Amino acid sequence: MPSIFAYTILSVFIVSLISLIGVSTLAVNEKILKKVLLLLVSFSAGALFGDAFLHLIPEAAEAGFNLNISLYLLLGIVAFFILEKFIHWHHCHIIEPHKAHPQPYAIVNLIGDGFHNLVDGMLIAGSYLVNIPLGISTTVAVVLHEIPQEIGDFGVLIHGGFTKSKAIWYNFISAVFAVLGAIIVLIAKSALENLPMFLVPFTAGGFIYIAGSDLIPQLQRETKPTVSFFQLTAFLTGILIMFLLLFIEA
Repeated sequence: MPSIFAYTILSVFIVSLISLIGVSTLAVNEKILKKVLLLLVSFSAGALFGDAFLHLIPEAAEAGFNLNISLYLLLGIVAFFILEKFIHWHHCHIIEPHKAHPQPYAIVNLIGDGFHNLVDGMLIAGSYLVNIPLGISTTVAVVLHEIPQEIGDFGVLIHGGFTKSKAIWYNFISAVFAVLGAIIVLIAKSALENLPMFLVPFTAGGFIYIAGSDLIPQLQRETKPTVSFFQLTAFLTGILIMFLLLFIEA
């Protein structure tokens, strides 16, 4: 059976490859792309909430819910808030049809994305250190979140003045930081035996923050009944996927 190390590296490598998905959007009509992205955002919001409340928090509280778990949850929320505030980076899930983004903004977005991918790798590795099913569910949640994010990031780089080839390359380099984050956690686990006890609720807090502050506000802008219905369906489908993954643990 593959080791935890193999599962982790394979998972973060798959997450890193998601950065190349932006290429597939080049031939897609912008209006159609925006509608598809709204559904992807809805789906990923449901998956993030589902993973946090159906997998991560129950796993963290398996031996009993205590104050430490609450503090780690809050720390995850605060840490992701700080990440966005002080790196001046925000998830760009919906490509807005602006003619130009200043080059510095594109560079800052790229740097911020690199830090975020580093954290993603750490969160995935921490989940696998608890058990393989939890690692799989967290990987799925991250992948579903990364798809709309990477499409948006690719758009930001193009609008910010990068050529298509450079946008692909730099976005991929940023994504590979997830592998670095995973390796750091796997190496540190021997020195920090209780690291998973911290990372699991911390991950849940981060996912709740991303879904609640980044994704849901994007969806609230759309008020048309038909579109809202499809968004709700996609949102519930994301939660359902996380629920079905519970049976992996059975």
